[in-house]
Amino acid sequence: MKTFIKAYILPAVLLVAFATQAEAQTRRTTTNNNSRKVSTTTRTTTTTKRTVAKRVPSTKVTYKTPKRKVVSVRNVPNRTVVTHRGQNYYYANNKYYTQSRGRYIVIAPKVGFRIKTLPVNYKRVRFNNYNYYNAHGIFYIQVDNQYEVVDPEVGTIVYELPDDYEKVVINDETFYEYANILYEKVQVDGTRAYEVVGIIEME
Repeated sequence: MKTFIKAYILPAVLLVAFATQAEAQTRRTTTNNNSRKVSTTTRTTTTTKRTVAKRVPSTKVTYKTPKRKVVSVRNVPNRTVVTHRGQNYYYANNKYYTQSRGRYIVIAPKVGFRIKTLPVNYKRVRFNNYNYYNAHGIFYIQVDNQYEVVDPEVGTIVYELPDDYEKVVINDETFYEYANILYEKVQVDGTRAYEVVGIIEME
């Protein structure tokens, strides 16, 4: 009987134990490989944490600073005058100005504003079927032989904002604002970027 156990039972037990250990090792290897694949995939995606309504009433927007930044100068040398709907805009140094009380105040041109030549520092921005031209935070599209100011589509990505952007709070969350366009800071392939999440409706 002892000879039977040694000859048949013990080898069978050892074989089962070895097979169980090999199966467990295979499961661990598969799990580790899957974890590595998931980690690699998530590093290349764009991260978006939250969204707001596409159109946000200005009454629901709170600026972090008590007063919005107002940049004004006494003179605008070498300016170009562009008239839009009865209002004169003065363009110089990659900025638009309006005249008030003897000073020139930096403003963003309104949607529908058109120019014949793009500012020299513009950048092309492609999103869905739109080809935008972004210059100092202002978005243009080409219409015939001119360039018209437009609101960008939600989801449009830019990689920098003008220096005079504002921080705003909507529903206890902080966003970035420039020219009534709301942005959220995101990561695109490990690079900092800003995604358009909404437009402030002026009332």
